[in-house]
Amino acid sequence: MSDYLVKALAFDGTVRAYAIKSTEMVQEAARRHDTWRTVTSALGRALSAGTMMGAMLKGEEKLTIKIEGNGPAGPIIIDANANGEARGYVKNPHVDPERKDNGKLNVSAAVGNEGALSVVKDLGMKDHFTGSVPLVSGELAEDFTYYFASSEQTPSSVALGVIIDKDEVVTSAGGFIIQMMPGVTDETINEVEKRLNGLPPISQLILDGLTPEDVLSKLLGEENIRILDKMGVAFQCQCSKERIGNAIIGIDESEIKLMIEEDEGAETHCHFCNETYTFTKVELEGLLEEKRKQE
Repeated sequence: MSDYLVKALAFDGTVRAYAIKSTEMVQEAARRHDTWRTVTSALGRALSAGTMMGAMLKGEEKLTIKIEGNGPAGPIIIDANANGEARGYVKNPHVDPERKDNGKLNVSAAVGNEGALSVVKDLGMKDHFTGSVPLVSGELAEDFTYYFASSEQTPSSVALGVIIDKDEVVTSAGGFIIQMMPGVTDETINEVEKRLNGLPPISQLILDGLTPEDVLSKLLGEENIRILDKMGVAFQCQCSKERIGNAIIGIDESEIKLMIEEDEGAETHCHFCNETYTFTKVELEGLLEEKRKQE
């Protein structure tokens, strides 16, 4: 089944919920960046969270998440929009600390438990919304939970998970975000907390074949939820050779000439999708001609 997320309301609109299956998205990120398993888990968790947060936006709005801990993986950067598209990368993909005593991947050892999680939202206005909080664990779900409570003043519960098999294949990835809205009763909060405490890890639920709708039903009770939207999600980068060519047209003519005469071509690399784009001398001459026509 292809990746997707669902948005829902529960308990007469006093609880907002998002759930995502992101297995293919995380596998694509791992393939593109050649991540080792612990970094695959870290990047996958961040991608799942970022995609759900992007779904909270609308229209052409978008956001960028930066997780900058003191661990060896280095910064993790995620871009997401309101249409289920997200992309991301990590500075050092080849990090794989020893596992925890219980055998689970030690994501916090790769990310670090000191540093900051920041979110910049482009809402189409002159100034962007920026929120930043210190990391509280480096396991990421707890860090996003703290971000919502501290920066957006929205009590939330965030779960994120990735399972990777012995062949380095992502077999399960996903997450959920449950948010308490104004007017929520203590009774509702207690019921949701009770269900949360009894829930297996989100990655296990998805591995067992549960859909995002099934996950929310377990969390909130099928009789309490109203699904608002279902949206396909994917690792999607906005870069292309055409876009980069247009960017080259936009730079100073003398710089393009320098590329043609001294470098006899140009090469650029996209950190987000790990693609490299090459322009030959002839292609650059064509771009220079196009620039002159536009002027």
